[in-house]
Amino acid sequence: MLEGLQIIRDDLTGKEIAELLQTHIDDMRATSPPESKHALDLDGLRQPDITFWSVYDGDQLVGCGALKALSADHGEIKSMRTGADARGRGVGSAMLQHIIAEARRRGYTRLSLETGSMAFFQPAHRLYRRHGFTECPPFAEYTDDPNSLFLELVLCRD
Repeated sequence: MLEGLQIIRDDLTGKEIAELLQTHIDDMRATSPPESKHALDLDGLRQPDITFWSVYDGDQLVGCGALKALSADHGEIKSMRTGADARGRGVGSAMLQHIIAEARRRGYTRLSLETGSMAFFQPAHRLYRRHGFTECPPFAEYTDDPNSLFLELVLCRD
């Protein structure tokens, strides 16, 4: 993890995280058709099967991410976002490594995610592939969608 970054569990009550997530949802609405938008709002993220973290550089919120429990051995990454001013500084990698470590700690054997397939999402595709994620079929409640890319990371039990 980058020096100075802190990843903390977040209860989603702060103004800053609400603003970052609203920017995330606004971007998803601008780039994905309504039927292909799977980003969760604050209420959607405040579910017992979702753990949410925020990333801070000092006292500045620079990113976030969440892990949703799909089953006893399968998790889904939700709401990965790096603030515009922090892109290219390793915030996304730090958050992703944190989520992968938590998935392993929970004993998951698979970690999946859905992201957009459009050019806007290419930086996310590169991030996930750099960390070992590969394409997979739709999972959980998702269906085939040309606007979605489904990725997974197979985790070994220690």
